[in-house]
Amino acid sequence: MSSVQTIEVHTAPAYEVAIGAGVLKTCGARLKSVLGDCRIAVVTDSNVALRYLDAVCESLRSAGFSVCSHVFPAGELNKNFTTLSGILEFLAAAQLTRTDCVAALGGGVTGDMAGFAAAVYLRGIRYVQLPTTLLSAVDSSVGGKTAIDLAAGKNLAGAFLQPAAVLCDTDCLKSLPAAVFADGAAEAIKTGVLSGEALFSLFENGTLTDAPAEIIARCIRCKAGVVERDEKERGERRLLNLGHTIGHAIEKCSGYAVPHGHAVAAGLAVMARASERLGWAEPGVSARIAACLEKNGLPTGTDYPAEALARAALADKKRSGESITIVVPRRIGGSELKRVPVTELLPIITAGLEV
Repeated sequence: MSSVQTIEVHTAPAYEVAIGAGVLKTCGARLKSVLGDCRIAVVTDSNVALRYLDAVCESLRSAGFSVCSHVFPAGELNKNFTTLSGILEFLAAAQLTRTDCVAALGGGVTGDMAGFAAAVYLRGIRYVQLPTTLLSAVDSSVGGKTAIDLAAGKNLAGAFLQPAAVLCDTDCLKSLPAAVFADGAAEAIKTGVLSGEALFSLFENGTLTDAPAEIIARCIRCKAGVVERDEKERGERRLLNLGHTIGHAIEKCSGYAVPHGHAVAAGLAVMARASERLGWAEPGVSARIAACLEKNGLPTGTDYPAEALARAALADKKRSGESITIVVPRRIGGSELKRVPVTELLPIITAGLEV
């Protein structure tokens, strides 16, 4: 097997995801065949810049690209209009044109911010994803969803823009703190719950550090298939929000002190317990999910009360009028979208919080 795996995502236009050790060091050569001659603006946060920015810019320049870079303060609290405005003003000051490209170097926040900036600057220019966390590698770097947070809730302003390429360097995972690695594990486990026993059992019986490239590849293949069938999230793609309705509510209640992956893990466990207690899921499903999350250093509950979580969740983009769509896990490999009146959300959350 080649040391670098490639997966083609068949959207319009299609693009490739490259997964392997050291791909950031060769990003210039890899992107040259995709982008041709252009300028690249590398957007990253203050944490990632210290570790990877110089090497990435050097690789891009060695391949003949003209390169500039912009660094914004790290953290979910900076995923807002102020940071977006700073990125856009930088792109304008650098005089990027529609034939140029933005490179998102970092985790999910950077991918969202840089992708959204690319989507709205000059009404849309190209961008590439260079994920440096497990979470962004297995989930947010693929699929073309970009967004920022509003005071009312998470990811409430955004746009769909598929990247021109994605380069996942597994060497980046070696430097991740355990808690940050666990954030990505949450999204991988969520994908396993949706996909089926073959993937989920890997997380039950092993760890994500055993074969990270293969885990990333399998998660991306699962997500790519869904995105290809439902790019704009009108149906099947909404299943990928499993755990996110309550997860986003936990993030908002915490003032984003609880990181995304940890919040999604708790949201997944809460929804699984609620689903089983309400007779929607097979017996034992919630216990398996909770045990898998705990094994990977993730929470299975929250101290925020059901009332606060319900209020936060009702500001979520999945609400429509007096109803909200939740993702209900029925079994490993079988989840469904369930549209419920907003008045039913509180008792559902309450049922899931009871351990």
